[in-house]
Amino acid sequence: MLLGGSMEIGKVLPYGSWPSPVTPRGVAAASASLGDGAQYVLGRPWWAESRPDEGGRVTVCRQSPDGSTQELLAAPWDARSRVHEYGGGAWTAVGETLVFVQYDDQRLYRLTPGGSPEPITAAVDPALSVRFGDLSASHDGSHVICVRETLTAQDVVRDIVSVPVDGDVGDSRKVERLAGGSRFVAFPRQSPDGSRLAWISWEHPQMPWDGTELRISERDEHGGYGAARVVLGSTTESVLQPEWLDDGSLVVISDRSGWWNLYRLTLGSDGPEALHPGEHEVGGPLWKLRPRWYGVLPGNRLLAVRTRGVDTLCLVDLATGAVRDLDLPGLETVALVDVEAEGRRALIVGGGAREPRGLRQVDLETGAVTPVRLLTEGFPSAAYLSPARPRTFVDEQGREVHAIVYAPHHPTVQGPADEQPPYVVMAHGGPTARSTVLGTASIAFWTSRGVGVLDVNYGGSTGYGREYRERLRDMWGVVDVADTALAARRLAEAGEADGRRLAVQGHSAGGWTVLASLATTDVFAAGISSCGVTDARLMAEHTHDFESRYLDGLIGPLPETDKLYEERSPLAHVAGVTAPVLLLQGLDDPIVPTPLAEAFRAELERHGVPHQYVAFAGEGHGFRRADTVARCLELSLDFLGDALGFVPAPAGGPA
Repeated sequence: MLLGGSMEIGKVLPYGSWPSPVTPRGVAAASASLGDGAQYVLGRPWWAESRPDEGGRVTVCRQSPDGSTQELLAAPWDARSRVHEYGGGAWTAVGETLVFVQYDDQRLYRLTPGGSPEPITAAVDPALSVRFGDLSASHDGSHVICVRETLTAQDVVRDIVSVPVDGDVGDSRKVERLAGGSRFVAFPRQSPDGSRLAWISWEHPQMPWDGTELRISERDEHGGYGAARVVLGSTTESVLQPEWLDDGSLVVISDRSGWWNLYRLTLGSDGPEALHPGEHEVGGPLWKLRPRWYGVLPGNRLLAVRTRGVDTLCLVDLATGAVRDLDLPGLETVALVDVEAEGRRALIVGGGAREPRGLRQVDLETGAVTPVRLLTEGFPSAAYLSPARPRTFVDEQGREVHAIVYAPHHPTVQGPADEQPPYVVMAHGGPTARSTVLGTASIAFWTSRGVGVLDVNYGGSTGYGREYRERLRDMWGVVDVADTALAARRLAEAGEADGRRLAVQGHSAGGWTVLASLATTDVFAAGISSCGVTDARLMAEHTHDFESRYLDGLIGPLPETDKLYEERSPLAHVAGVTAPVLLLQGLDDPIVPTPLAEAFRAELERHGVPHQYVAFAGEGHGFRRADTVARCLELSLDFLGDALGFVPAPAGGPA
């Protein structure tokens, strides 16, 4: 359903009080995602999508011959992996058989369309937790190759395994270990003839954007894979997504130039050959398993997504080096998810400032773009979507800070000539992540009410090269806070925002930036932290294995820099908070556990700081349920109305 409305043209109302058809329930409906990939199966698109109205369950669908959508995985089945807690690659198709990870028990199941799911891995001892992710079909289509994560009370072991699709149901003896030997593994890829296995590995304290290694092993006389050798990468070079061109060469992403670029590596050669080099990124942070930034096409070509602030889909000729950009009108954020084996079509997920997110098919010869599954539920009509304006702000030392501005926007209402609008300044999570140009119902919820949104890609964000990304090294709680505050101040100085009515909002690491900004600057009049990090030391002690050494690079190693952890943590500076705070927390959050939020709440109470604390049962790190998403927006609107001095119009009233 597209939301719309009409009223007297040119009506003047105070900013923040504009009537809007974008309701909390509408935003919740629009919070569905297509975040775990899509692929061509016998020429037809299959994809995963979340269902907020079903508790955030992830189902798998396919396109029928008539173009309609057929759901393959009925409730209560839920295709989600918990490897690294963020998951990724929780399903794949082998022929027409769907293989997926069931969320509640993390076992692998197979499903032939029209049948019922059957387990193909065994149930495990309750003292263990065995998880699978990064699924793909083996070279001959008989097995699934994937990452296995085994957790005990003492340790975590990750390896690459092979699971027969047609084996005995639940027979764990059929699961063959192919490779391992490092703390983390990702992107397992067999060569076309199966004689070689390539994958990415790294160790604590590196994160995959810090440094990884490309490893390769070869089949031995027993039919398994032998000892691995490192062919590319280091602790200071991030290597991603190996894909075989043939049995002796592959394409890989590396940031050895300071930018994630494409390289061709021929085994036995002197080194990698740069493909389409430049100051742009073909790559990104490996938060979830099985992302894809390029695909190999027949005819010695690649299809890749190139990023520098905005995304461009391009064709790369491996023989000549020629590059051809594809025109995707209105699509400013693009993720490549699959290419057709014949090389004629590709599947992308993305959207734009005024284009809904969704799965689209691109004809690589004509450039035609056709929708497969657009997320239009709850998506506002274009009249209520603010145009996105990428901006670069500069500090006193000449350092750039990148951001996206969404000004208040309404088709029939405007603000008073003598008033500047309030703004919500967004600090993204990660902090190694990136905000993209993407019109969403959650942004329109604010802009259509007369509240602007400033989305900041502070130092540490990806998409602008390694140097920009490493501005946050040892400086978390300093650079992110300074950059977020700078962007907000510059917008106010330009006369585009009311400098007295600026709020800051963020999730996870963005929540840390919110709370640190309130404690150490006077820029913001209110803050909203969702699952935010409040204490760096507690985070390091209690978070999950994947991020347990993340703070080594963001602040410093423990115990050597213990005092710095305390100095940086918002929890130690609550006395400096004078603006009201809204804390939102999932009670089942394994990444930023509830005690971090509750400790901050206790300190707010002790210092008499106005605040609200709302915790949600059954929610983890990021809210998936429609009721929770809607409730958070209702709370946020009332909270900011009080804090910034505007009276919100009733949600869902005439516009």
